[in-house]
Amino acid sequence: MVENNLIYNVQQLSKVYDTGKVKIKALDNISFAVPEGDMLTIMGRSGSGKSTLLRQMGLLDRPTSGGIIFEAMEVTALPEGDRTKLRLTSMGYVFQEYALLGELTAHQNVYLPGMVLGKMGSNYKQRAKELLELVGLGERIGHYPKELSGGEQQRVAIARALINSPSVLLADEPCANLDTISSKAVMETLVKLNAQLKVTIIFISHDPSDKQYAKSLIVLSDGRIAQEGNP
Repeated sequence: MVENNLIYNVQQLSKVYDTGKVKIKALDNISFAVPEGDMLTIMGRSGSGKSTLLRQMGLLDRPTSGGIIFEAMEVTALPEGDRTKLRLTSMGYVFQEYALLGELTAHQNVYLPGMVLGKMGSNYKQRAKELLELVGLGERIGHYPKELSGGEQQRVAIARALINSPSVLLADEPCANLDTISSKAVMETLVKLNAQLKVTIIFISHDPSDKQYAKSLIVLSDGRIAQEGNP
């Protein structure tokens, strides 16, 4: 159990990009906490800092100042090797691009990350099968990406992100490339996973209607929190 039931505690986080000619403040002194088991949506206009914030929380980038406590551990200053291990074992990622390997089946794409950690075997193959069933693709387990719709591919990507049983699933506009029906299926899948697996989910969206799927909300504007609380 995470200390104080918080999976994230973001403290005075700032990120400045120095282009040489000008400095761009993408995040400006942001502080907030995320309870364990939450389903948080981060919203805001293009350029508001949404993806930059998610990259910091996912340890894909380092802030200019401030800190992030993840599962009661200060992770901002960790060596890169430790950050990489934490990403592989405790965090799952879903992006706009499905990034599935075309020569592998849905099943193979899902259990592939287990090989990275040297955990290849029947247990991971069975877990991959169970995850595909959980996201509604049990009958598509042997299909290749080209045989799946965009929404189905994204659900395969979601199952893949969960193969190592992460504490948190980070999704950067997972429905940006999908039609309305496929988007609804993906979002309902995330809600189901949050409820059944108790995994904390943090997703970015530019669609105001996606607030209905969240338990809590942060709206960014010019790198600052403009709104925070219930959707």
